[in-house]
Order: sequence, then C-alpha cells, then structure tokens
Amino acid sequence: MVILATKFSRQFKSRQLKPNQLTKKALRGSFIILAASTLFACNQADTNVGTEAASLNSAQTQVSLNNTSADNLENPNQSATINAKAQYSDLLKNVSATVYKDVNCGCCKDWIEHAQNHGLTATSQHPKDLSLFKDRYGVPTEMRSCHTAVTTDGYVFEGHVPAKYVAQFLANPPAQAIGLAVPGMPVGSPGMEYQGQFAPYQIMQINKDGTNQVYADIESAEQQL
Repeated sequence: MVILATKFSRQFKSRQLKPNQLTKKALRGSFIILAASTLFACNQADTNVGTEAASLNSAQTQVSLNNTSADNLENPNQSATINAKAQYSDLLKNVSATVYKDVNCGCCKDWIEHAQNHGLTATSQHPKDLSLFKDRYGVPTEMRSCHTAVTTDGYVFEGHVPAKYVAQFLANPPAQAIGLAVPGMPVGSPGMEYQGQFAPYQIMQINKDGTNQVYADIESAEQQL
C-alpha cells in the first residue's frame, strides 16, 4: 500500500502544471476572449455604420424626391409658357406688316425687334407726316402712339401691342374690329422696357365705326409673354 501510494503521489505531482504553464494558459484564454470581444464589437460597429448609412441614404432619397416633386410643380407652368410662345410664333410666321414710324424712334425699333422675335415679318417706312397714315388707317386720335403697323390683310396695330395679342387677335379677329392699340407709350410694354419697371395698361380694340373698347387689361410684365 505504501509503495502504491508513493507511485500515485509521484504521478500526481508529475501531472501538476507548473506556475509558468498556468500563467501561459491563462493569458491564452484572455487573448481568445479579447479577440472574440473585439470581433463582436467590430461587427456591431459595422452594423451600426451600415444602419446609419442606410438611414442617411433614405433621407437623401426623400430630399431628392421632394425636390423632384417641387420641380414638377413648377415645370407645368414653364412648359405652358414655352408652348404658348411657340404657338404665337407659329401664328405670326405667315404674317407680314409695314411699320410706319419716325426714322429716329428707338422704342419703335425695339417693338419691331420684339415682333420679329415672335415670327412677324416687318418692314419699316419713315414718312414725314405720320398722322396722315394714322388717318388713312382709321386710328382715332385718342388711341395714337409712336408707330403704326399695318398687316397685308389691312389690320392695324397701333403702338406697343405685345406680339402675343397681335397673334391672338389675328387668329380670331372680331367682325367689327380693324385692329388693336396701346395708346401712348406705357413703361414696361414691349419696346418700352426700362430698368425692370412696369406700369399697368390696357390694350384697346379699334372698331370700324371709330369707337373703341378694352381688349385686354395688362396687369404685369409676365402677362405680356
């Protein structure tokens, strides 16, 4: 029994770990735990970053959609204006007119340029006495302006009438009318632009019997487009 006990004791002692071996194993375990914790933390951080990125992308997408919606709200008006301009230009492409004006009238030249930009074909004459031509074409004294445009069809457009309304009139001329007039020279009317200023004015319809009536009230510069 003593001999057996002694052998068992020796085997037990031989299997016991030395202090250094215990320390090494403990350190290894710690490293394994630390590595696992770090890996978990990195994965967690990546998940958080991915979630934040997804949230940011979603927010940016929403802003983009909102901006697109806002653009779509504005575009119909812009498209309508562009289409209207094209329509008026098409209507005036087959229209020719002679403009009677003073040779030195700058605003008359500007109105002619405005009309030509909208499709009208215009030539100029510079008579010494403009009133003779205004009388000839039936422009009442109170309706007169600086120039008189007369189409080949005999319709009269006195003064700074916007090309838009020239086209509108010619597309469906009233039976009793000979044309349109903008009496005087309103600031901001076509050919009378000055530093962005605008004064509301009326476009008058001139009738064959010498009377006149309001054809359109122009309240803003944009309305002329």
